[in-house]
Amino acid sequence: MALIKSISGIRGTIGGRPGDNLTPVDIVKFTAAYGKIVTEGAANKTIVVGRDARISGEMVSNLVIGTLQSIGIDVIDLGLSTTPTVEIAVPKLQAAGGIILTASHNPGQWNALKLLNSKGEFIDDAKGQEVLALGESLDFDFAYVEDLGKVTKDDSFLQKHIDEVLALEFVDVDAIKKANFKVAVDAVNSTGGFFIPELLKALGVETVYKIHCEPNGQFPHNPEPLKEHLTDLSAAVLSNKADLGIAVDPDVDRLVFMMEDGELFGEEYTLVAVSDFILTHKKGNTVSNLSSTRALRDVTLKHGGEYFAAAVGEVNVVTKMKEVDAVMGGEGNGGVIYPASHYGRDALVGVALFLTHLAKLGKKASEYRAELPQYFMSKNKITLTPGLDIDNLLAKMQAKYAHEQHSTIDGLKIDFENEWVHLRKSNTEPIIRIYSEGHTPEAAEAIAQKIMNEIQEIVG
Repeated sequence: MALIKSISGIRGTIGGRPGDNLTPVDIVKFTAAYGKIVTEGAANKTIVVGRDARISGEMVSNLVIGTLQSIGIDVIDLGLSTTPTVEIAVPKLQAAGGIILTASHNPGQWNALKLLNSKGEFIDDAKGQEVLALGESLDFDFAYVEDLGKVTKDDSFLQKHIDEVLALEFVDVDAIKKANFKVAVDAVNSTGGFFIPELLKALGVETVYKIHCEPNGQFPHNPEPLKEHLTDLSAAVLSNKADLGIAVDPDVDRLVFMMEDGELFGEEYTLVAVSDFILTHKKGNTVSNLSSTRALRDVTLKHGGEYFAAAVGEVNVVTKMKEVDAVMGGEGNGGVIYPASHYGRDALVGVALFLTHLAKLGKKASEYRAELPQYFMSKNKITLTPGLDIDNLLAKMQAKYAHEQHSTIDGLKIDFENEWVHLRKSNTEPIIRIYSEGHTPEAAEAIAQKIMNEIQEIVG
């Protein structure tokens, strides 16, 4: 069905033919290539491996771990874990790198290799291209039997990750405990099913309603945490009169809140709210990607900071954050990056900061949401057809809107006075994403439809 190689990792559907899907052949050759490259010159030739709970995870993990052993690399296997947990584990264990086996928000037939450097951050595009080239060439040797790598299992990082979150300067466990929150959790039957409830318990939240929290990989709905997929969470919040709902994706790096009225706080507003809290206590700059809401810019300016936009992709956002010394950053898909913890999207960090903020405000989630800048987003996509020249398409659209403020650092973003539209090829699916935003849902949808109609005219 699909094999996609990008800065977001090597991602594909399980089964099928090598080179067209994520088959054992593809897993082995790209794992070996990554292992060779990331451990070159490293003092500690060890790689950390963790996975989400999707059904193919155990099979993929066995292949990845065996491949790393076969090229003489030692492995620390975290087993069922989360993306941010592996990111934290790599530097703590002084490993050469890490591999997270997860296709994030993609449906259950997908899996992926997410590749980290020794800092626990995603490898950059240049290093990624090296991995792809070596994997395709197979220009490397496997280890002889006396040089095979060893495997160590380590199940201690759930607690270590929680301890890291509790130790953050602005996380206030006493305030959260006094607020006596009742919280519902939808973890789409992946590893968030035990990571998020355990964190809530450590934060002093005594009443937790768990739905879809059995980490068996049987996704009960589309795993992307969007409103249309979270009807069960909405029902749980309303029926239990919960103060808040929490939804995460399978690898727990995306975080979405649901208000006490059963409506979403908005995945775009997870980062906005947490940034609003941090900027209240620590002045500084923020970064999000080009497809994220203008509300972060507004909140940052309110607190006296400066806002910067980066290309889509966590590695691009992190690079920009370091460049401008940002105190907060992330992506509008519910991805919170808090440098005081680590440079990776982390739902556990986001939960702790948001609950502290809400507890100190003493307001309902819906009351606080109404105080934030009001924007509405429309997210659309066009499935790619064979032979479609995307670069030529974007060039024609750029020429059409040359008189408007625009950016080409990642696809094409057109900034109008009251709306914006961002067109770009997805890193994770064979589609063109078309995101737009305005002050009303109607305005956001209208500008999106206008642009999509113009694209259809160009491609015929």
